[in-house]
Amino acid sequence: LAMAMLLLAAPSQALTARDTQEINSYVLTDAGLARYMKAIKALGPIAKNMSNDCEDDDDSDAQSIDQMVAKVNAVGGARAALQSAGMTPREYLLFTMSIFQTGLASWGLTQPGGKLPPGVSMANVNFYRKNEAAMAKLGESVQSDDCDAGDAGDDVSQ
Repeated sequence: LAMAMLLLAAPSQALTARDTQEINSYVLTDAGLARYMKAIKALGPIAKNMSNDCEDDDDSDAQSIDQMVAKVNAVGGARAALQSAGMTPREYLLFTMSIFQTGLASWGLTQPGGKLPPGVSMANVNFYRKNEAAMAKLGESVQSDDCDAGDAGDDVSQ
């Protein structure tokens, strides 16, 4: 929710090589997705109390996964909420970043000449595609909870 978007706003180029390797090697599973969905729900009440500016996507305070974990741990109740869903803050962040990376890779593969980016797991892409409806629903939930409906509509031009 707000926390996921806040933490994902950190630019990926700021991640260390170790962080990138950890994200690339993270294996997406059905059990992990079930825990992640529980974590999103558990974080809901906490995220609603957090300040979030959907216009400001330059929150580059966190430069590494370790720093992002520290940010999660600094939010009152966040660690306990994640643990109640069976996830550590690190696993929550890795799942979030892996699903984001995998979704981009999945889309890229549908484009003319699209190739799997180096380090991205085709097994994760297949997992993402198998669970694409759940991912889309999750994405809608995150958008509707995080930003004004009016602001979200401003970005769509048809």
